[in-house]
Amino acid sequence: MPTKAVEILKAVYGYDAFRGPQARIIEHVIGGHNAFVLMPTGGGKSLCYQIPAIARPGMGLIVSPLLALMADQVAALRQAGVKAAALNSDLPPEERRALWSDIEAGALDLLYVAPETLLRGGVLQRLGQTTLSLIAIDEAHCLSQWGHDFRPSYRQLDVLVRQFPKTPRMALTATADAPTRAEILSHLEIVEADAFIAGFDRPNIRYAIAEKDNPRAQLKDFLKRHQGESGIVYCLSKRKCEETAAWLRGEGYDALAYHAGMDKAEREANQQRFQHGEAVVMVATIAFGMGIDKPDVRFVAHIDLPGSLEAYYQETGRAGRDGLPAETLMLYGPEDVALRNRFIEESDAPDARKRTERQKLDALLGLAETAGCRRQVLLAYFGDHCEPCGNCDTCAEPPKLFDGTIAAQKALSCIYRTGERFGQAYIVDVLLGVESERIAQFGHDRISTFGIGKEHDSRLWRAILRQLIALRLVDVDLAGHGGLSIAPAGRDFLRDKPALMLRVPPPRRSWRGKGTQSTAQSVVPESDRDLFQALREKRLEIARQQNVPPYVIFHDKTLIELAAARPRSRAEMANVPGVGEAKLGRYGSAFVAVIADFSGRSS
Repeated sequence: MPTKAVEILKAVYGYDAFRGPQARIIEHVIGGHNAFVLMPTGGGKSLCYQIPAIARPGMGLIVSPLLALMADQVAALRQAGVKAAALNSDLPPEERRALWSDIEAGALDLLYVAPETLLRGGVLQRLGQTTLSLIAIDEAHCLSQWGHDFRPSYRQLDVLVRQFPKTPRMALTATADAPTRAEILSHLEIVEADAFIAGFDRPNIRYAIAEKDNPRAQLKDFLKRHQGESGIVYCLSKRKCEETAAWLRGEGYDALAYHAGMDKAEREANQQRFQHGEAVVMVATIAFGMGIDKPDVRFVAHIDLPGSLEAYYQETGRAGRDGLPAETLMLYGPEDVALRNRFIEESDAPDARKRTERQKLDALLGLAETAGCRRQVLLAYFGDHCEPCGNCDTCAEPPKLFDGTIAAQKALSCIYRTGERFGQAYIVDVLLGVESERIAQFGHDRISTFGIGKEHDSRLWRAILRQLIALRLVDVDLAGHGGLSIAPAGRDFLRDKPALMLRVPPPRRSWRGKGTQSTAQSVVPESDRDLFQALREKRLEIARQQNVPPYVIFHDKTLIELAAARPRSRAEMANVPGVGEAKLGRYGSAFVAVIADFSGRSS
């Protein structure tokens, strides 16, 4: 490892050693080679391009998809003493002129730019007059048409290959299955030998998935574990997003809405409040979050089914970027599955694309319905593996299985004999022999399947039907108010009668139950918690004075280290991980004073 890279790591970022494959990647790029980097969120991808950009002659050009993400990273770099800036369409003319003067004078270490800005108005030509240390394309899965966050402007970035053929190119992402990886490598002309795959595991995240029962009550129960913490709640529709945020505010949470239909100024104001706050809940559609750099998101909840396993991995990956414990919850029901299927079938995509999307949805449903370790299923999708993790709901409370062959036959027969047009609740009532006016009106109290399912309760029957939908044995007609019908695979099942093992739904439980405690405070020894809180208050005070997010001052992880080490001087504070030279100079005295004052009161 070049000495210069280690020196930068310590002086700028305050760390003594690289993690995982960082050292190999950084050495590779400093040596002038291209690199494709697949590394889980929170694994330290940004250092893989920032340090080579600082170490090599010239300015690093970083292509990033969102203005908010660029602003966030630039603010963090400047706090660390790095000369960084962002070029975007929102810059006033005077600031734009001043920025171009700095670029042309070679006064910057890193320049962030969105692909749309880069590709318009002669920007590439002007950059061609400067020396570039490297070109890094962040969130590189956006250029793949098979990726879940496809951005057409990213497809045009192959112009960089032709315009800067001798400049090292980097493509970085946390989310890319095999087809997506192959497309990125091909499009940017990066060879397989220059690919670094660091794995997908996020061991600090606890995964949990549950059937929708009473979604608001389930979400409220989940959030009780996260009082005073920031998190994201994902919804599928704009309306649901607004309604859920309003309901959470009524429950006492500082909840904000974010979706593409909002006024731009309001949307940006809400994002800034989330970035700058320490206990804000963002209720959002998938329009929010790509590349979010906030490290102290302690939870992510989906109250609707996401679009794919890639989307689920990317969205849950916004939790716990600082490596401290975080928690996720996904709720789903038959209507979610039907809606996602409808999105696929009604799209204008070619048949090959629709087949791929159906396979992706099946993989997500496989995760939702698995009786095994969720982390194993999730990682296997990306070609990775792990031992049973002990940090997901199915590891904490393994679900029971039962031979569901007869139950499935009964359910399918009941759907058939009622005319394949009634919804889940009606089918369950017929199976249980419920004597209702509606059932009598249709004469379904006289059919052979009336009351043949009394060996199971309504909750288990709902779970059975949900699993039959997930297995594509049953279709749901959303346009027909959720009516169930037998899918072709269901007819094959009735004919062939193969054995079928199904899951018993776990008992309703409070999220206060088993599993890793997810609050950052939970990893702080009780003896250090009051000091940790005092340090957080000082950090927030400084951040508000500068109008920056608190975490660009110091991450929670660094404050935990400070509370444990209790340095008595700036020289001692320099040994704490995460304290670089610039931050020590700016904030050392203030934080040492907090520690001294606390120690004086405690003695």
